[in-house]
Amino acid sequence: MNPQTPTPAPAAVLPTTQLTTTQQIPTQIISTQRLLSLDAYRGFIMLLLASDGFHFGQMARKFPDNRVWQLLGNQTRHVEWLGCTLWDMIQPSFMFMVGVAMAYSYAARKARGQSYPRMLLHAIARSIVLVLLGVFLRSHNGPPSNWTFMDVVSQIGLGYTFLFLLWDRKPVTQLVAAALILIGYWCLFYFYPLPPADFDYGSVGVADNWKHLEGAAAHWDKNTNVAAAFDRWFLNLFQRKEPFRFEGSGYPTLNFIPSLATMIFGLLAGGLLRSDRSGIKKFATLVASGIAALALGWGLEAAGICPIVKIIWTPSWAIYSTGWTLLLLAGFYGVIDLAGLRRWAFPLIVVGMNSIAMYVMGQLLDGWILGWLPIHFGKSVFTLYGYVDPVYEPVVRSALVVLVLWLICFWMYRQKIFIRI
Repeated sequence: MNPQTPTPAPAAVLPTTQLTTTQQIPTQIISTQRLLSLDAYRGFIMLLLASDGFHFGQMARKFPDNRVWQLLGNQTRHVEWLGCTLWDMIQPSFMFMVGVAMAYSYAARKARGQSYPRMLLHAIARSIVLVLLGVFLRSHNGPPSNWTFMDVVSQIGLGYTFLFLLWDRKPVTQLVAAALILIGYWCLFYFYPLPPADFDYGSVGVADNWKHLEGAAAHWDKNTNVAAAFDRWFLNLFQRKEPFRFEGSGYPTLNFIPSLATMIFGLLAGGLLRSDRSGIKKFATLVASGIAALALGWGLEAAGICPIVKIIWTPSWAIYSTGWTLLLLAGFYGVIDLAGLRRWAFPLIVVGMNSIAMYVMGQLLDGWILGWLPIHFGKSVFTLYGYVDPVYEPVVRSALVVLVLWLICFWMYRQKIFIRI
């Protein structure tokens, strides 16, 4: 991973699309041009993640009777198990955008004459680096290395090479692959035996007041499913301070399998946007597909076939969340690429073009920024020197951290420095 002046087709993960110009490539492959709507979408999600929800949840606790704060608080936290909020859409958006970006990035590499073996080696190397980057970011507080693989960077890395193997295939092949992945993953959970009646749920970190799923849905209950069982074996193969017994929230390593389907859906969307269809038809297809995915995902839960659980990435969640990502992409595409309204999106694009840098800085520098600001600007900086009631200080703190991170990205943008893997 290194900073450098962008070439005509920079590639970055979390993900960055390709940049080309009409002077450098033949007109028949002009569809490898940078998709600004994807940069804006990526920037929006990155800023949302870096904000830590602007501590709206903390404000909601301070103002329990305020409906606005309650709404904002609920939408900037993960649901405990079933359901979906805006905050739950951060990781699916990243996974989905990786697929969209791949449709552009490797098309550009192919247009420059790179061979398939070379591109495959690049995909494998990127997978390894992403997995290790995820481990590094989770291990900066001290030894030993925290060998877990549930975060978004590691999850992308685990599935990236498999996604590449489906790149440049027919859309029907990609769609069938996604369907087989989700059906197979559903079977893996459904046919895994349920815990016995006298099972000690406390041994896997499930509280006594936990609302257990019932019936067929019990196969997707917290930390008693097949993915949790896999981690109790797999993660103990690595050096640890103490044996791994459970992940507190229930996230498993095997999420990369169904989230691979999410990336494939993104690959399909990227192929659509690169096609020679009219912009209106592309927009309409994204919207129609998004609505259909929402209906199918919801229907699978309503029919009792599979609950919608983001934390363990159930097949119904993979489909349902893809519905929202398609609609979000359609919104950005319609406004920026079709309507040509781009100026408003510049702050988002600045971040979206340096997403890997923004992600790493957000993980490592937030505490340093919070300590640095009062040193140089005074302790009252977090109340904007008395213009903001101290009760809102958590919101101001988050906003100032985001501003500093954005300014760094803006400086990098002006200097044409882009971090890529």
